[in-house]
Amino acid sequence: MLIGRGENVYEWTEKWAKIPDTHSARTGWAHHDIVVSETGKVIAFHQSDPTVLIFDEVGNLERAWNSTVNNAHGMHLVKESNTEYLWLADNTTGKVVKTTLDGHLVMALEKPDIAAYRDGKYSPTSVTVFEENDGGNGDIYVADGYGSNYVHWYKKNGEYINSINGEEGEAGAFSTPHGIWIDTRKPERELYIADRSNGRIQVYDLVGNYKRVLGRSPGSEWLHSPSSFAQTGNYLITAELRGSRITIMDKDDNPVAYLGENSGAFLFSEDWPNVPHETLEVGKFNSPHGLATDSSGNIYVAEWLVGGRINKLSKL
Repeated sequence: MLIGRGENVYEWTEKWAKIPDTHSARTGWAHHDIVVSETGKVIAFHQSDPTVLIFDEVGNLERAWNSTVNNAHGMHLVKESNTEYLWLADNTTGKVVKTTLDGHLVMALEKPDIAAYRDGKYSPTSVTVFEENDGGNGDIYVADGYGSNYVHWYKKNGEYINSINGEEGEAGAFSTPHGIWIDTRKPERELYIADRSNGRIQVYDLVGNYKRVLGRSPGSEWLHSPSSFAQTGNYLITAELRGSRITIMDKDDNPVAYLGENSGAFLFSEDWPNVPHETLEVGKFNSPHGLATDSSGNIYVAEWLVGGRINKLSKL
């Protein structure tokens, strides 16, 4: 099945990742991210067992390893010199860790010692790095999307620097800052924050200064529930969880295409997102959560769903 339009046409491959057919896989609640390595391996997480899953280029499970986190809700790959490392953010335990691609622990970030956490919850949902290969300094950013609605900033060595919660800017406080991404499409690098429950994206510079808001302002309401990001060429892509679609934006932050839109999924099912798999529709998303792209511009989408669902959209 083909979806999209113009320059953004894709072939949909339903349940591309061949997840092992076990009881825990069928009954576990998938709530994870997804990334693609430099060599084209697709890295995801098991929906029930604390296990990192690595798939080959055609969706076969190549290998797996037991993780130091219970859930890889947020995942990010970073290349340092000639080596790739995997960052994982666990919303269930509050852990944010850096590992090798075979599972050896390299670093763990401490929860910031700030007033918000004297009594408040810490539940990180996303992590990203200002990579040195992109002209950065290795700084690390963590979104506490399910806890106290902060985004935190660390040095490469894990030393805490600062936090923002949206009250610094003109748009206002974050509400479920679920995903974060450092945009490298333009000379000035910027931090995009998926302010999901507010139905918008807030953009900051990399030292915490507010720049602008996207998708939910008077006369320009084109976002529903942005959750995560990926980038391909000059396009930025966001998964919209309750909008049940993928939104593609150009270099100037304008929406150019919606993919797999299925707005009725959230509105008309009392059991959403955990609907029976036989009701899932090919070519339409149910609850897109994690998002990644490869070097060919293909898109991989992990859905928040009992039993899991990872689809591939192949760029034509």
